[in-house]
Parts: sequence; structure tokens; C-alpha cells
Amino acid sequence: MITGASSGIGRDAAKLFQQRGWNVIATMRSPEKEQELNKLADVLVTRLDVEDQQSIASAIEEGISHFGQIDALVNNAGYALVGVFESATREQIQKQFNVNFFGLVDVTRAILPYMRSQGSGTIINISSMGGQITFPFGSLYHSTKFAVEGLSESLAHELYPLNIAVKLIEPGSIATNFRGAVDMIKNDIAAYDPIFAGFFNNYAQAAAHLRKATPEEVAQTVYEAATDGTGRLRYAIGADARFFIDTKYKNSDPDYMQQMRDYFIK
Repeated sequence: MITGASSGIGRDAAKLFQQRGWNVIATMRSPEKEQELNKLADVLVTRLDVEDQQSIASAIEEGISHFGQIDALVNNAGYALVGVFESATREQIQKQFNVNFFGLVDVTRAILPYMRSQGSGTIINISSMGGQITFPFGSLYHSTKFAVEGLSESLAHELYPLNIAVKLIEPGSIATNFRGAVDMIKNDIAAYDPIFAGFFNNYAQAAAHLRKATPEEVAQTVYEAATDGTGRLRYAIGADARFFIDTKYKNSDPDYMQQMRDYFIK
């Protein structure tokens, strides 16, 4: 079962699992618009909006009715809200957490009784390198992914005795149009303008030498996490993800903070 399967990682994961012989429950907010996945054998396309608990329950029930059980859940639905924290509205903040964190929580809580009853399961949460490290102007997105990381690590211990594995996928910047894939916070506070204006250029320069993973490679990593049978928790994917995560853990906290500011606050 994959949430957010209408595009990106979720879509590529749905196709890859299907190609490898899995039954796939590909969920999305608007399944009536889907024109590809619903034509594939052993793929059930159905509605699931992570902000609608009834749709979550209905999708799980439909999937189990159709295929008999759910062996793996991929919590993929999410988006990035980027911009000046002080300029964000309360509604924007709530929406970011509702989709990226509370939606994931609700889907996971809804599926656990079924996995407990069948005595097995794997929960794969799509996090980000942004769940381990932070960039300026990503405070709200980072907050949700840090929350996903903490939840997942704790649940990995808690669910281990029940034979339910928890995995974290930590992609870097996917090799697509990053700026076109985020929601931007409108800023009317002039003091931040010169800092924000250079951020994307600074990021591009800092990461220019680092290969970005493709959505297909991330989907392959999701498949690996679902099938490798190991107790591994975290799967970083992309040279940029490994670089920035290593920068954090191979340096003292003051040195790490200074390096990141040298990259992005010039």
C-alpha cells in the first residue's frame, strides 16, 4: 500500500513493486484522474487523503478485501513548505504538519491492527535528508521530517517484538525541479529579503558536485527496504544526502553549524 502514488516517488514505487510481482494498492487524493496505474495488472487504485481519516480506513479495508492482506505500507504522501518562518501563516503551518506528520501517523495507526493480527508487516516512511540536517528557510518542512524520524526510530523498537519492521528512506534533492515542487511562503518582511534571495543559488553551488538521486532510484531503495529482511532503519539515497548527513555527524556541533552557514548564509 502506497500513499501519494499519483506522482514522483510514490508513482515510481507503485510501478516497480508491480513489475516485481507484488499486488499494489496505489492510493491518491483523486484516483478518478489516474490514467496509467489503473491499467496495470494487480494494481488497485483507490482514494486516500491523509487529512481524511475515513478515506484512510476505507482504503485499507478495500485493499484487504481485494488482496487479502497488506504486507508493506509506504507512507509517501507529503510536500515541502519553504520560506521565511516568521511570514508563515498559522494555516500553512498546520497544513504542513497535517500532511507530512499527522497524516502519516493516522495511516500508520489505522494499519497496525491488521499487521498485528497477521503477525508481520513492514512500514516504510519517506523522510528526507532534511529529517537529519537542516537548511535555512525550511524550518517547517524540517520540523515535520524530524518528527517522522523520531516517531519511526521509536516505533522500530516498539514494533520489533511484534515482527513489524519500520524503515526510513532519506532522499536528498531529487533530480527534478526542486523549486517547482515546493509551496513557497509569501514574505513581506524586508529584513529577510537579502538572505532569502541568495539561498537557492547558494544551495545550487554547494551541491553542484553532488549527484542527485532520480525518483526511480529512490523507488528502488524503497523496494530494497521492503525486501532486504534486515534490521536496518535508515536508507540515505543520493550523494548530496550522504554528504550533508556526514557533514553533521563527522564534525562537532559548532563546526557543523559553521560549515552549513558558510554554504548557505553568505
